[in-house]
Amino acid sequence: MTDRPVPGSPLAFRWTKWNGSPHWVHECVYLGADEWGDWVGQRAGARSSRPGRDVVAEGPNVTLIPPGGEYAATFNLSHPRVWIYIDVAWGVGWEAGEPVGIDMDLDVVKALDERGIFIDDRDEWDEHRVRYGYPAEVVARLEHVALDLEAQVTAGVAPFDDATAARWLAVLADIDSNGD
Repeated sequence: MTDRPVPGSPLAFRWTKWNGSPHWVHECVYLGADEWGDWVGQRAGARSSRPGRDVVAEGPNVTLIPPGGEYAATFNLSHPRVWIYIDVAWGVGWEAGEPVGIDMDLDVVKALDERGIFIDDRDEWDEHRVRYGYPAEVVARLEHVALDLEAQVTAGVAPFDDATAARWLAVLADIDSNGD
């Protein structure tokens, strides 16, 4: 593992699309690491922006950045409709001390309503894999990753259990209460 910021350090999680165009940038703080990977948090009021859209976090959330680089999993404490939102991705990792990744369109969602657990944005995936020319081996790998993540979220196994996210949400709250 390369050097990471000190817990509580502000950073930006920068996403691009496959062709290198800018996508989301999330204002975050570094929380630390565990056996699942690195964790960053977003405080209530933090901004997330992409070309044409700017949103403010209504409540805290934490994101797992696993070492495999194929997804980033966000756990939303106060989102009214979504508890877990996993961006299936490519090249998620660290660059110049901040997290980066390529958004690959597929998402695994654990909704709090009747939708339950599902893979989202298959239409965007189908469109973009042609438009951006995703290599066949990347398509096959990420389709497998999405199905595997959906099964893990459904089973509620760590790190997709409530206890793992609760631990990191508590770390974020502790950082906030200490004024970092």
